[in-house]
Amino acid sequence: MTIGNILPKKERKSLKAKAIVDEKAPLLPKMQEEDVRFDEFNGASFTGAVFNLSTTIIGAGIMALPATMKVLGLGLGIVMIIFTAFLTNASIEMLLRFSRAGKLSSYGGLMGDAFGKYGKTLLQICVIINNIGVLIVYMIIIGDVLSGTSSSGVHHAGVLEGWFGDHWWNGRTFILFVTTICIFAPLACFKRIDSLRYTSALSVALAVVFLVITVGISIVKLISGGIMMPRLLPDVTDLTSFFKLFTVVPVLVTAYICHYNVHSIDNELEDSTQIKAVVQTSLALCSSVYIMTSFFGFLLFGDATLDDVLANFDTNLGIPYGSLLNDSVRVSYAAHLMLVFPVVFFPLRLNLDGLLFPSSRPLVLDNCRFALISIGLIGLIFLGANFIPSIWDAFQFTGATAAVCLGFIFPAAITLRDHHNIATKKDKILAIFMIVLAVFSNLVAIYSDAYALIKKSPSPHE
Repeated sequence: MTIGNILPKKERKSLKAKAIVDEKAPLLPKMQEEDVRFDEFNGASFTGAVFNLSTTIIGAGIMALPATMKVLGLGLGIVMIIFTAFLTNASIEMLLRFSRAGKLSSYGGLMGDAFGKYGKTLLQICVIINNIGVLIVYMIIIGDVLSGTSSSGVHHAGVLEGWFGDHWWNGRTFILFVTTICIFAPLACFKRIDSLRYTSALSVALAVVFLVITVGISIVKLISGGIMMPRLLPDVTDLTSFFKLFTVVPVLVTAYICHYNVHSIDNELEDSTQIKAVVQTSLALCSSVYIMTSFFGFLLFGDATLDDVLANFDTNLGIPYGSLLNDSVRVSYAAHLMLVFPVVFFPLRLNLDGLLFPSSRPLVLDNCRFALISIGLIGLIFLGANFIPSIWDAFQFTGATAAVCLGFIFPAAITLRDHHNIATKKDKILAIFMIVLAVFSNLVAIYSDAYALIKKSPSPHE
């Protein structure tokens, strides 16, 4: 019987109490009252935990998945989505098992337990890089949807541009500024992740709305004969096209990264023994959404699929109410991303605070530090979204570096380190496989991207 199975609830309460009580904090009545109010929370439900974890997973990665089908072909692409889901489940199971053995309540604490303070610091840096990159992608997509984008010299009009024409107030920078001030900033003010369960449920519902409309459009066009049979396998003609296959790996990895939020959700769960079922349910739900989105998105647009498939929904679909359906798809997913933002922002703020102020009192008890870190991060993300041109570029950077470390390399390294002597031979073989696969595929992806960039550089106007 593992430690996590003996007294999970009492132990969880004990861990939370340790996180809140600070020996260096002044013993003022006001602060004691705040602690009591914070401790009144009785635990998150199974459904709320599934929604929060699913929201963490289904972010912007879903928009780039149809473009991965363009590279891999439909058959191999769907196989890779399922394979990545199983690998993600295995890596999260490793994290949870070693956390229970060490009585640890955070990913950073687990890395610190296995590799000391440098391991914890490296984990925090990777979470910061990954989550900033992901949130920048969210803003880029929202800007693409509402204000439009240009790809290969072709301009794809945004929703507001299509409704009202081209004006200064529906330009990309102004729209993102208003969205940041009116939506992102207020939602980022919540101090507990379970407070976001209702917005998470709504965000998942909006993602399903996007999926249902996409499926409906594809079926109508398929019946009317307006869709060609898509490629099932990749089109490999030379070594360069073979290496290009590996560029989808960072995108697939990023699509499933949720490891940085698993402990936060586990810590707030009413019954901590349910966390394994929460993870498996969330992965099954998200994988289904990913497969259907990839299949019908690529079926609908074929080799014309853009890096951000939402940008494809500004064309004439050739069906009744096509314009209305286009706008519904884009607006529903932009709204989904707005609601996902605070769920990904939560661990970003927590890890930056842990990196900069490791010995300070808990962040939830220091309103000034909480506000300053939140404002600084939101400002940085806003600037990044205005200067990075494409979500594929952002995915390639975060996916090939921080995301692959968080999702596979760190859990595998913790298993091989085996600080508590609980790893089986099967665990260690799987861990070695994860590391080799992650390092090899991402090195090839980085090489392929660099090669493509160098090849393009002599022709800047291309």
